[in-house]
Amino acid sequence: MKVIESLTMEFFNSALGRNITFVRPAYFIISGFTGIPNIKFYYVFLFFVYIVSVVGNIAVMTVICLDHNLRTPKYIAIFNLAFTDLFGSSALVPKVIDTFLFNHHYIPYNDCLTYMFFCYSCLSMQALNLVALSYDRLIAIIFPLHYQVKVTHRFMFSLIASFWVFVIIATLIAAGLLTRLSYCQSVVINSYFCDHGQIKELACNDNTPNNVITRLSPLVILWIPLAFILCTYLYIGYALSKVATVQERVKAFKTCTAHLSLVTIYFIPILVTFTLSAKIHPNARIINLSLTSVIPPMLNPVIYVLQTQEIKVSVKKLLRIRKQSKITVKRVKMTISV
Repeated sequence: MKVIESLTMEFFNSALGRNITFVRPAYFIISGFTGIPNIKFYYVFLFFVYIVSVVGNIAVMTVICLDHNLRTPKYIAIFNLAFTDLFGSSALVPKVIDTFLFNHHYIPYNDCLTYMFFCYSCLSMQALNLVALSYDRLIAIIFPLHYQVKVTHRFMFSLIASFWVFVIIATLIAAGLLTRLSYCQSVVINSYFCDHGQIKELACNDNTPNNVITRLSPLVILWIPLAFILCTYLYIGYALSKVATVQERVKAFKTCTAHLSLVTIYFIPILVTFTLSAKIHPNARIINLSLTSVIPPMLNPVIYVLQTQEIKVSVKKLLRIRKQSKITVKRVKMTISV
């Protein structure tokens, strides 16, 4: 990652066309909450949420890998969602625990940018995963006869890969622009991780490009995906109202309840945070953003297990096979002993 960062810094320096010396601190200080007693219990809560998230997402990924019936384009997107949740939580929460429970508030400059890169990449990818799943639902409900042709394994792999490439490039640009800033005074980040918005505000030179990125990112990563998802479901609702009976509409929308639950859990808190970030108290912003980062990864596996019939059937089948294998092994041992 340091190689990538150095290449990014060289690119931005050469793009400027002249040599400029930037004042970069040896480290940043992550402040976290201010003025809240017994706040360490909140970080312990985040740790338990993280454990549940890890177990749940690994379970979903394992079920998809073990059951050949789930190796469909839809479950490629669900597998990637679980992977993103697992990776994003693992990039964020252990470092938060280390920072605030073990009082390691100092973080080296390069490590901070790397930390920011992984956190923002996974947070952004969660939104784009929901776009992929909404497209899958659109084709499955509106064009069921063409679903096998329009939504293939190759198409879904290509879509997911293109989203990853886009997110990585966008986050690298944001991190690269931070290397163009000089930090002459404070190095205290008023957040619970290396927050891009907070880091750029510490600069003592022109941060206009960073301000542009800060305003453009929510539009590209949040508002456009949300608009696409809403338009998708409006079109689904309109089409079903024209051709389907009430029972058929209910049946069709039941296949969307899990996805709609994920959309609600993810988008509402994070849009409130980014839209009102300048108006809400820093502590409220930290709580909102931290819960947005850890609660959806914890709830996503639960929602898909409870609301997706295929996964419920698969889990029951795998548990039944495991139980039968234990009984068989026990009988074999009894036979050998006799």
